[in-house]
Amino acid sequence: MKLGSLKEGGRDGTLVVVSRDLARAVRAGGIAATLQQALDDWQHAAPRLVALAQALEAGQAAGAFELEMQALAAPLPRAYEFVDGSAYLPHVERVRRARGAEVPESFYTDPLMYQATSAGFYGPRDPVRVVSEDYGIDLEAEIVVVTDDVPMAVTPEQASTHIQLVGLVNDVSLRNLIPPELAKGFGFLQSKPRSALSPVLVTPDELGEHWRGNKLHLPLLTHINGQWFGAPEAGEDMQFDFSQLVAHAARTRPLAAGTIVGSGTIANQDVARGASCFAEQRTVETLRDGKPSTPFMKFGDTVRIEMLDRDGRSLFGAIEQRIERQLPPA
Repeated sequence: MKLGSLKEGGRDGTLVVVSRDLARAVRAGGIAATLQQALDDWQHAAPRLVALAQALEAGQAAGAFELEMQALAAPLPRAYEFVDGSAYLPHVERVRRARGAEVPESFYTDPLMYQATSAGFYGPRDPVRVVSEDYGIDLEAEIVVVTDDVPMAVTPEQASTHIQLVGLVNDVSLRNLIPPELAKGFGFLQSKPRSALSPVLVTPDELGEHWRGNKLHLPLLTHINGQWFGAPEAGEDMQFDFSQLVAHAARTRPLAAGTIVGSGTIANQDVARGASCFAEQRTVETLRDGKPSTPFMKFGDTVRIEMLDRDGRSLFGAIEQRIERQLPPA
């Protein structure tokens, strides 16, 4: 099934079940008012939501309506926790090589992960607001999973049973703020503003054969200002699958229902497949030409992130955003 949230009912939105073709939806208020509420009681809520999804597909759901993407908030407008990995080895290797650094041996056996911003997510059509272009505005096209309650110290095999939903994220990064923050030793803060989630999150069974080995085996397509930017295969070159990422996050603490775990920027060894972020593209240019030639994003630029199945159908809907200037408060 596919789940989303309308921009109504408060900060956590209103839960809706969405049809497979993303054209229709029905409010799920009789089951759970919000997606977080459903995740808090997933064992009981999920079967009822599945039944509602089946009724919607059969044209028998009372109160069904035509869905407008602009009406959608992020499926989880805010989450208790968002942790983001860096699971794609080509990205890490290239970025470090471009600055003359080695990949730590531990990376091959232990995931790299940071605590991301979860207090609010952009909806799939909301603009990305930034104070200055000098910050180095970048997108990061990634896959995320959402868990139910995950006990501390689970194994990857156990963690896989706690992955309940899958979606996409534009993990917005401000590249020129990253080096001074990392130099202080405490990691990202100002350099990682709000991210945007795909219009819907879907249950893994909805993905069929494309979800296997706790990875999503399809290209993730990115367009910038209407031009193709990249379509790397998400199932290739992923050093750690999502069960390993969830287990890593839960090594020393339980994860609350609704925790979002990101894959990190999707990248392949084959650079002909393009990039999922400007930092990746600029790194490829630096290694090839000695310096980057592609600038970071400017006000007015647009980004579109989407994943299509082998028949060309959108699985999660598209994230479509415009970069806009954020004026300081009066």
